[in-house]
Amino acid sequence: MASLHDCENCRSYDLKAQVRALNDLIRIAQESVSSLELDSLLQTILRGAADFMEMPVGRLALYDKRNGKMVLRAHIGLENCTVLCNVWTVEPGTLTGQLLRRNEIHCVEDFDQIKDELGDYVAHDAVRSLICIPLVTKRSIHGMLHLYDHIPRVFDKNRISQISVLASFAAISIENAKFHDETHRMAINDALTGLNNRRYFDKVLPQEYERAHRDGLPFSLIMIDVDNFKRFNDTHGHHLGDRILAAIGRVLRRTLRSIDFAFRYGGEEFVVILPETDLDSAHKVAERIRVRVITESRKLLRNQEDPPVTVSMGISSYPRDAACSITLLAMADQLLYQAKKAGRNRVLVSEVGVS
Repeated sequence: MASLHDCENCRSYDLKAQVRALNDLIRIAQESVSSLELDSLLQTILRGAADFMEMPVGRLALYDKRNGKMVLRAHIGLENCTVLCNVWTVEPGTLTGQLLRRNEIHCVEDFDQIKDELGDYVAHDAVRSLICIPLVTKRSIHGMLHLYDHIPRVFDKNRISQISVLASFAAISIENAKFHDETHRMAINDALTGLNNRRYFDKVLPQEYERAHRDGLPFSLIMIDVDNFKRFNDTHGHHLGDRILAAIGRVLRRTLRSIDFAFRYGGEEFVVILPETDLDSAHKVAERIRVRVITESRKLLRNQEDPPVTVSMGISSYPRDAACSITLLAMADQLLYQAKKAGRNRVLVSEVGVS
């Protein structure tokens, strides 16, 4: 009777453990599918999977199909300085390539003797066991989730089956988040130049003004217009004109900081927002842009004797030149007009700020 009672207790314990595991699985899946912000989603997936498998170390990499590389996007249990590899190539025939193609989970219960064979799977020298979990949907390969422990492990088959279900939810969630990001990017970006569009400018300008006003910081605005662009199109054709606009977009992206904003305002007009930047600093940025546009345009001209494309610019700065964002924009636009009138290919700033 005691033996039968013990067996029933074991079955009851196993059943409760399975119910807890399924509840955890449902909770993690719900958290995953409810998020559309990619970086936050990746952290949720990684943390949830690591907790579910009771493994203290993990990393999640996304697959870039354009160059065949894995790019590390999230990790736990590792300091930044101890991460051995942030980007690695998925070579044909490698374990990574096979697992992604087959959408198979791979476990190593103790790889202390075979680290050299696993290569990029080793996140840190101290780990001993590993689970590789592909993140794949019917339509696309999205990445790989790696979970590690510092000790050898014996992995429960039921848990592995359950984590594969979680991986399916995670892959679908990543696909949805990527689609959301791409849709948002298309809504705020100009396709030709790769810059933000006018709609996004109308949103960002008042936000940056409010931030500068709240924190007591300067910020500057640069209005840019391509000189004689209609004449250029009539002479060289609209195809080359489009290439010039795209080149200006590249110049702006390469010249500006990560905190700056560049927009295609409309046609051949551009606008730049420089947070935490006073007038003198903005003037230096504008001059670099002006010179680089000339240099880049020369590279596109068929006849090197043709005059290069130039730009005119007007700069206004808060709080020196205006007390509100609307006035700031109007002043930069007026200074741009004056730069065109004064002979083009120049940068103008106001001589006297607001009192």
